[in-house]
Amino acid sequence: MYKIVIDTDPGIDDAQAIAFSIAHPQIALLGLTTVFGNATVEITTQNALAILEAFGHSHIPVAQGAANPLHQTRRPSPDFVHGQDGLGNLNLPKPANKPAALSAAEFIVQQANAHPGLITLVAIGPLTNIALALQLDPGLPSKLHELVVMGGTVSAPGNVTPLAEANFISDPHAADEVLAHDWPLSIIGLDVTLQTLVTDTHLRLIRDGAGTMGEFLWNSSRFYANFYTEHLRAAGQLPANDESAFPMHDASAVVYLVERDAYGMCCGSARVIHDGLAVGQLAIDQGSTAHRAPAWQNRPTVQAAMQVDASRTIDTFVDTLINNPASIPAD
Repeated sequence: MYKIVIDTDPGIDDAQAIAFSIAHPQIALLGLTTVFGNATVEITTQNALAILEAFGHSHIPVAQGAANPLHQTRRPSPDFVHGQDGLGNLNLPKPANKPAALSAAEFIVQQANAHPGLITLVAIGPLTNIALALQLDPGLPSKLHELVVMGGTVSAPGNVTPLAEANFISDPHAADEVLAHDWPLSIIGLDVTLQTLVTDTHLRLIRDGAGTMGEFLWNSSRFYANFYTEHLRAAGQLPANDESAFPMHDASAVVYLVERDAYGMCCGSARVIHDGLAVGQLAIDQGSTAHRAPAWQNRPTVQAAMQVDASRTIDTFVDTLINNPASIPAD
C-alpha cells in the first residue's frame, strides 16, 4: 500500500491524478497540498476541496501552500488551457470544507515525521512547497519513501518554451533546489506524458463507468481536450480526422507508482536552469565523465522517464477508475 501526499495545482489533469489515487486499491491518499500554477493558490485550494467533495472524499485534508515562486515573479495562469476557474470553467459551487490550519510545507513535514519512511510525495505542480518543506526540515529526504515529480523534459519539446515544461519554468529555483537533495527521486516528464494520449473514447468509458467521478472527469476535460486537440493537430501529432485527445500529464506520475516497469528511465545528476533563454530547462548529465564545472559537482543522481508503454499506462488509468468500488451502482 502506497501512502501518498499529492502536492498539486488543480488543474484539470490534477483532478484526473487525484481521482486515480482515490480509486486505486494500492494507494491511500493522506492529503493534498496546494500551490499556484494552473491558477492562483486561492483558486487551486478551492478546487482541491471541491474535487474531493465531488468525489465523496471530503474527509481528506487539504493544506494551502505557496502563492508565488521562491524568487521570480509568478507567471500568468494558463487559463487558455484550464479555463478561468482552473477546472474547464465548470464554475463549481464553493466547497463546504476549509483548508487545514497547517501550511502545505508544514503538512508535508508533519506527514513525513508521522509515517517515517512510508510517505510517497507526488508533486504535480511547481515545486515551491517541496523547497519550503526542505527549509523547514532539511532531513526530509531521508524521512520519505520517495518523491515522484511530474515536470521537466529531457529531450521532448517543452510546452512553455522549446526547452521548458510548465511546472519547472513556474519556479525553476525551487525545482533546482529539490533536485539538489539526495532522495529517491523519479521524474515523470514530457518525454513520456506526450506519448500517453487519452482520447474521448477513453473518457467516455470513464464517464459511463465511473459514476459521479467519471461524470466530473468528462465534464472538466472538455475545455482541456479542445485546447490540446487543436494544438496536437497544428503540430502534426494528431491526424485531422482523429478524435479529441490530450496528454496524460499529472495522472502519469501516480500511475507510475503501480506500473513502474511500464517506464524506461535514464539516470544522472540534474540541474534546472534559473534564467536566460533556457530558463526552466531540465538538464541531466547522463555521461560518465566527471565535470569540473562547479555547478555540476556533488549533485545527487535522479532518474527520469524516457520511454513508456503508453497503452498499458492508459489501460491502468481507465480500468482503475471504472473498477473503483465507489463507481459501481448498488443493487
